[in-house]
Amino acid sequence: MKRTSFYTLHTLMIAAILLLFLACARIGSPDGGPYDETPPKVMHTSPKFGAANEKNVKRVTIEFDEIVKIENASEKVVISPPQIQQPEIEANGRRITVTLLDSLKPNMTYTIDFADAIVDNNEGNPYGDYAFTFSTGEQVDTFQVSGHVLNAENLEPIKGMLVGLYKVDSLQVLPDSVFRTQPFERISRTDSRGHFVVKGLAPGHYRAFALKDLNQNYIYDQRAEAVAFSDRLLSTSSRPDIRPDTIWHDSIHYDSIVYTPYTHYYPDDIVLTAFESALQDRHLLKSERPILQQFSLYFTAGSDTLPRITGLNFDAKDAFLVEASQHNDSLDYWIKDSLIYNLDTLQIQLDFFETDTTGNLSITTDTLRLVSKISKERLAREYQEAMEEWAKEYKQQVKAERRAAQKAEKENEKEQEVKESKQDKKKKKKDDDEIEIPPLPEEFLSYKINNLQSMDPDKNIDFVFEEPLETVDFSKIHFSMKVDTLFQPAKFLFRQVPGKLKTYRLYAEWEADSTYQVEIDTAAFINIYGKRSEALKRTIRMRSLDSYSTLFVALQGSWDDAIVELLSGSDKVVKSIKATNGHADFYFLAPGTYYLRLFRDLNDNGVWDTGDYDLHLQPEPVYYYPDGLTLKAQWEITQNWNPTALPLAKQKPQKITKQKPDKERTIRNRNADRKKR
Repeated sequence: MKRTSFYTLHTLMIAAILLLFLACARIGSPDGGPYDETPPKVMHTSPKFGAANEKNVKRVTIEFDEIVKIENASEKVVISPPQIQQPEIEANGRRITVTLLDSLKPNMTYTIDFADAIVDNNEGNPYGDYAFTFSTGEQVDTFQVSGHVLNAENLEPIKGMLVGLYKVDSLQVLPDSVFRTQPFERISRTDSRGHFVVKGLAPGHYRAFALKDLNQNYIYDQRAEAVAFSDRLLSTSSRPDIRPDTIWHDSIHYDSIVYTPYTHYYPDDIVLTAFESALQDRHLLKSERPILQQFSLYFTAGSDTLPRITGLNFDAKDAFLVEASQHNDSLDYWIKDSLIYNLDTLQIQLDFFETDTTGNLSITTDTLRLVSKISKERLAREYQEAMEEWAKEYKQQVKAERRAAQKAEKENEKEQEVKESKQDKKKKKKDDDEIEIPPLPEEFLSYKINNLQSMDPDKNIDFVFEEPLETVDFSKIHFSMKVDTLFQPAKFLFRQVPGKLKTYRLYAEWEADSTYQVEIDTAAFINIYGKRSEALKRTIRMRSLDSYSTLFVALQGSWDDAIVELLSGSDKVVKSIKATNGHADFYFLAPGTYYLRLFRDLNDNGVWDTGDYDLHLQPEPVYYYPDGLTLKAQWEITQNWNPTALPLAKQKPQKITKQKPDKERTIRNRNADRKKR
């Protein structure tokens, strides 16, 4: 019999250990079993779902087959008719409880709309779109209406906007005052898509409103509240319909499509465009004096009339230059007289239009004490520091010049200059003291010049100054065009931009692929405080025509009052053109992707205007072209556009919509995903 060697025995032992290790590794630890992908189910409610004649309900309880929670209840749960005293909503274990603090109205259907807020506690599986209903009358009303709320100015979906209905009587007349005096009869709230569904309606006719309800009283009683209204009469109706539902195998593949019958309620295409009234309550928001020479007044709303200012410790007559915003809601006063702006405190009496307790504008008087944020002491300290720094730099410059001169004269005495005795140092200090320091260099006025780099031929150059100008010497402004290799004088205009106190514009007939030069002599501009401009020379190079694109927009229909705006990818206006004979042509466009917006300029003032509920005035209509337009160099594109071809809620391209829809809540297929791993 052969004896087993020690080497063979050792090898067998190692193999046995490895087999045992691999067997143990395959056993693993339990993973807790499959994930729960079943959404919670309602097992019991009190009162019964859809019950009638429930006149004394104080608390609604809904019990599920598993532990549940409510996510974002304040945003998603809506109770209709609206509750003035906010109900208490809580989830405890398998039960959801809603405590109603208001008294119930007779013969009324109550709806507690949870939307998709109910989820199971473990996996977050949504219960689905759930609304609990009961009635204090003989029957439960089941009609619905739905639609969207959009921002009137840019068609952005508005999330969290309150939508309310009033029922119209048999005469189909609704007083305009009802929105300001009576709470909504039925309500809903918009989701992230701006979409809303008002449920529990009785058959009949309604009018819809939207409200950013700042004080939660379901009444439009503050002009600062965003609002939307429509004259459209909403008549409830329904019909049987079929909805396709996709059954997914996993996150990528689907098993089948199931067609489910349901009741389709109408109207489902309501569009409300929300706006803030231009006629806001007007109050003095704040006043400030950022520097000695200037103070500012800020109001909560604009006015056609500037305030009247009376100086209490100075003569205010002809003392200021006023720079006003477009609606006169912010005002900058530039003080011309140094005797006035050097006062530590300006005491003024301000008479201005303010909204009184009745909601009307009336003259009110206020007394202001304006103290500069930058004091004279601080200015003196900063001047002293600047003077010391200037003296230091000037002395260093003089000494450097002296050393250079001495070095030139005594090239052979370099070693003796390095070795200074104490007596030499004293003499040097004496020489330093004898250096006479000149005044600080002149501080020139500052300004910015816009549109200089790669300017387009349809633009002009803006000069934006920090302070108002006293004089402009046109003889010191030179403009020339490069012809061959030399600059030759060219025609131009230099004017103040209307409505902008500190902005001036240089107009010229620009040509593509050309080079221009702007030369400003010293003291061409002098501001009201005596500061002069310094000499300046700038070269402007126009791009070649080959680098541009052209877009011709052909509008279908009658749009003679339209202004067409070309937008960037951030929804900002790049160019704006008034349509002529149904056309809007955009030249000199840099290659890129653009978008189109149009608004009807009904009052022909060149800007978009908001609405006013009290005047029954809707905001000027706005439309978007539904796609982006990609332009390349040397392209000329003609784009036909019918602005009313699509409903407003489907017009704005998703790529430039800032209010993105929330991700739809669905059951997570985690078991299928785990099998694939």
